[in-house]
Amino acid sequence: MLRPLIEQHRSHAKPGSKECGFTMALVAVALVTIIAMAALAIDLGTLYQAKGEAQRAADAAALTAARIISISGITGDPTNISNSWQPICGGAASAATLAAISEAQRNLISGAAATSANVSVKYGVGVAGASNTNCAGLGAGFGVNPVVTVTVTSAKLPIFFARVFSLFPGGNYSNTTTSAAATAEVFNSSNSETVDASATLTPVQPRCVKPLIIPNVDPTSSTGAAFINLASGAINNTGVYPNGVIGETFDLTADCRRGQPNCYGGNLTNTTPPSGANTIDYVPALVQGTPVAVPSCATADNFQEAIAGCDQTTVYTCGTPAGPGSTQVDLTENPINPRSETGDTGTAVQCLINAAGEGLGNGQDQLNTATFPFQIQAGSSNPLAQDGVVANNGIVTASNSMATLPIYDGTALPTGVQQPNVTIVGFLQVFIQELNGQGRPVVYVLNVAGCGNGQTTTVSNPVFGTSPVPIRLITPP
Repeated sequence: MLRPLIEQHRSHAKPGSKECGFTMALVAVALVTIIAMAALAIDLGTLYQAKGEAQRAADAAALTAARIISISGITGDPTNISNSWQPICGGAASAATLAAISEAQRNLISGAAATSANVSVKYGVGVAGASNTNCAGLGAGFGVNPVVTVTVTSAKLPIFFARVFSLFPGGNYSNTTTSAAATAEVFNSSNSETVDASATLTPVQPRCVKPLIIPNVDPTSSTGAAFINLASGAINNTGVYPNGVIGETFDLTADCRRGQPNCYGGNLTNTTPPSGANTIDYVPALVQGTPVAVPSCATADNFQEAIAGCDQTTVYTCGTPAGPGSTQVDLTENPINPRSETGDTGTAVQCLINAAGEGLGNGQDQLNTATFPFQIQAGSSNPLAQDGVVANNGIVTASNSMATLPIYDGTALPTGVQQPNVTIVGFLQVFIQELNGQGRPVVYVLNVAGCGNGQTTTVSNPVFGTSPVPIRLITPP
């Protein structure tokens, strides 16, 4: 009786011990799998974050290089007649390439900066892409629509866990890298269809334009030559000063009578030749809407605010003939009727450029024109300098002193009309160096942009931007 019971117990225990062993093996396999997946997730997360950081570094570097190309005036010398492209983007020692590398290195990847050898900067023309480290031989297409591609590769990244499971072939803690590329373009609509016959490009419609309308007259020309060729939309005097318009300097003076309540009835002579050597007359534009980002030092009226801040509402209709919908002059405003010693324009300009007074050395940024490409030196009143974040010996690529001025065709303004319409044919990008002893802004030309071919006909769907020679990322998402 006892023996059958013992045998029955053994028969039940045997299968039980097999189940217990199987469960332990299953748990062991599951633990290994879970740990492997956790390791993979951690390391892939590290790589994914590094990829995003590399992309941000590439984006910033490409935009920086494009910015250098824009403000250096390459598109104002579209055929390189002054041989000015080489120092801007002509190889490893050029300004745009060095700026792109410096910007890429400021954006850390997994806590480390990419080495110079791991930042590739190449140039090309429009949709054809960028494949040249030297832009000097790229031809006229590059002078209208330059593109720059920056590729950033990280230093070797740590693989902490996945290497144990050989998830990366030959993997160890320091041999995995990531890279990212970004392409930015610069565009100048001047005579663009002639340079590229296949192009169907629309004029640029910049925002934050200063309401100082100047005639289509180069004040440094003894013959009163135009900035923009009205027949083709091309820049007349291409190249770098003294052989071209880039780098020219002159004063801006209001074409109004001082002491009058408005500009109407002033000495409106916005036709050739200019009113004086190295001086160009301007008339105030009609500011529509409320300017934004206005500092407290220039809030007397919309005209002051539009100069010192950003006028995003007024539309300077590039290429639209004078008439309904086109840009208007406001002769009820007299910018030199002094509310202060310098008048509306002078007060607003000093506020804009962070200058404590007239003349140089009052805290404003300075444009160094001794060598080309020109460099902008941050002044003591520049917020970046005050915050201690300006590197590279104080050299910056953005400044409040850079301004965009609308150019109208120079047709004599009608008498007896207080707010006449005018035809805008292009834009002048300038650097405001100072306010001189006469209360006039002294400017240097950084670039010129015409409205493009067909600029005497109404345009639709313009390209908007803050600059007359805009830059943008064109990297596919």
